[in-house]
Amino acid sequence: MTPELFPAIDLRGGKVVRLSQGDYRRETVYGEDPNAVAQAFADDGARWIHIVDLDAARGDGPVNRKVIAGIVSAVDGRARVQTGGGVRTVKDAQAHAQAGVSRVVMGSAAVRTPGLVAEVAGVVPVAVGLDHRNGQVATDGWLETSDLRVAEALGMFPAASAFVITDISRDGMLDGPDVSGLADAVRSTPIPVIASGGVSSLDDVRDLASIAGLGGIITGRAVYEGRLTVAEALAVIEGASQ
Repeated sequence: MTPELFPAIDLRGGKVVRLSQGDYRRETVYGEDPNAVAQAFADDGARWIHIVDLDAARGDGPVNRKVIAGIVSAVDGRARVQTGGGVRTVKDAQAHAQAGVSRVVMGSAAVRTPGLVAEVAGVVPVAVGLDHRNGQVATDGWLETSDLRVAEALGMFPAASAFVITDISRDGMLDGPDVSGLADAVRSTPIPVIASGGVSSLDDVRDLASIAGLGGIITGRAVYEGRLTVAEALAVIEGASQ
């Protein structure tokens, strides 16, 4: 399996931003035009775009839903869109599906009500987002820590089409990904695992791409700060899989 690359667009108030370790007080704005950012990713060869609605994730409502629909339209026919943040009900998933989103990411709602994933999967494919600190799953925009561990969660969602595993301590910090932990996760489930958090360089991309069976790699801040381009990362992934 060759991992897919998922360049990330985090939305807050319609702008492209990044948070450091999920802290809403530590926000950097990288763009005012999410459509242009998504189109640039598609121009570079990305076949998927990963979107996080930070407002919805924090409980501020679906204020970015029209923006997400615009991104879907902007890259239609070139890249598919996977979106998460505030997807808590079948109705939320239906709204995204109607806008053309190819897959939704469910985190907090999935952890609280595992059976909901199967319901939503009847509407649109679901990736379960497992955001964690030291293996302990966090919820509510990373503000709360649950009693669930990632290793346990991997066996709880048979209807999931993917897992998005994010090490919060590394997200947005450019400290490198948790390669060994992700490799363990890949070996623990037949469902594709998408790595998120910590990618700082093409070497990090290469290390992740070397994990046999990894389903995908999300990268955000490293792209926005010029440490790598989508085209370069895609070339590295292709080279590592040969």
